[in-house]
Amino acid sequence: MNASTSRAMLGDGTRTSLLSSQGRGWQGFGAEVFAISAGTHRMPAFEQHRIGVHIGKPVRANCICDGKRHARVQAHGDADVVPAGMTGEWADEADCTVLSVWIDDAFAGSIYEQLELKHARAGFPMRLQMRDPRFQHLAWGLHAELQAEDASDSLFAESLCTGMLVRLLGTVPALERKRRALTPKAAARVADFIDSGLDRRLTLAELAALLDMSIPHFKVLFRETFGVPAHRYVVQRRVERAKALLLTGACDAAQVAAETGFSHQSHMAYWMRRILGASPRELTMKSKPRGV
Repeated sequence: MNASTSRAMLGDGTRTSLLSSQGRGWQGFGAEVFAISAGTHRMPAFEQHRIGVHIGKPVRANCICDGKRHARVQAHGDADVVPAGMTGEWADEADCTVLSVWIDDAFAGSIYEQLELKHARAGFPMRLQMRDPRFQHLAWGLHAELQAEDASDSLFAESLCTGMLVRLLGTVPALERKRRALTPKAAARVADFIDSGLDRRLTLAELAALLDMSIPHFKVLFRETFGVPAHRYVVQRRVERAKALLLTGACDAAQVAAETGFSHQSHMAYWMRRILGASPRELTMKSKPRGV
């Protein structure tokens, strides 16, 4: 059976949403997991840039995008990158699952501008069946966020999406030629800012702006300086603050969660178990004198 015959026999397919980032507070980007039936899927020209990452067993597929035809066996982790305003048609010969990531042009443009790229390099690149282990690692991070019942700080998802954009560009001279760690003064300044804002939503943009840096450059320097990504550091500081408040006994768990920036009490409990190895209740029980 040739490709044209296969497409004719498949007919129109359907897409069913399984997971979505809606309501998670992500700004300028989002993600959704779709169950896609065998058949032909015609994609309109979206206002946002789109990335589709194949999940699961290999599926034979054919696509037409920007007038170019591409026949392939889509393997786990293969990605199609489609710029805003571009239409496409995909024909899958079997049911499959896809992680779909959308990115506003303004979000992408701000990252490219910060990287000091010329306009010719700053355009969102179209790629079909891209295979890049580092890019896949970032995509699976977003996928894990969608699967988690208790969402991480949106700072984590923002960091992953920024990393995907940078990875699409390859080597960026503006990052290569700059210093590789924060000065002690800059490190103290950003640490103090984070500690003073644990009760609210923190973003990479405001943390980078505090030091007058681009987001990609800030991410590299922060990790080199503190040993963990910015989002992980913020969560650790929230857990430490929550632990201290719980041990005072002045607030209940719900109040502590609100005062330390967790979306709800179970979200706080999840991260306390993950980082400290104990739930809020276990921590408070251990701190009580014997016989109480």
